[in-house]
Amino acid sequence: MQYKLTTPIAQKDLGRLRAGDTVLLSGTVYTARDAAHQRMMELLDAGKQLPFPVKNSVLYYVGPTPERPGEVIGSAGPTTSGRMDAYSPRLLDLGQAIMVGKGARNQAVKDAVVRNGAVYMAALGGAGALMAACVKKLEVICWEDLGCEAVRRLEVEDMPLTVILDAHGGDLYASGPAAYLEASGT
Repeated sequence: MQYKLTTPIAQKDLGRLRAGDTVLLSGTVYTARDAAHQRMMELLDAGKQLPFPVKNSVLYYVGPTPERPGEVIGSAGPTTSGRMDAYSPRLLDLGQAIMVGKGARNQAVKDAVVRNGAVYMAALGGAGALMAACVKKLEVICWEDLGCEAVRRLEVEDMPLTVILDAHGGDLYASGPAAYLEASGT
């Protein structure tokens, strides 16, 4: 199935999504990679608030390249999500609704997705220009010293994504190859 979703998205509304579904996502998306995740954990450990509302948020694992004159953002392809696996369950438990990146996730993340009714979606790796074209507005909201890893608030329109992990335990990386083999008769 294909869905059009607009943020904010409550986790209860993600229940209809299944691994393999495609989504055109619009609205507010926050960016963060490894260094920003480490700083977020330090804030949480100190009992402080995160620099963006985590409840029902969408977090895109991306470190965009600098934009050229007249562009909102440079190339904005996803980074490998597994590098955030140590941090993701905590953010999901705080109410994060959607993670966007590329690649497989560990079992702790899969369990947190199901426990919290969240989803993990993949962006097209190697298609940074396509993903950048979906970004209509950008604002650096904290940790500018991190350069491309600073936390940004993006406004996106029809960002093409694929559901990898769904709230029901579906995992496209597990079910996809089996479905392909079955369909191809091998």
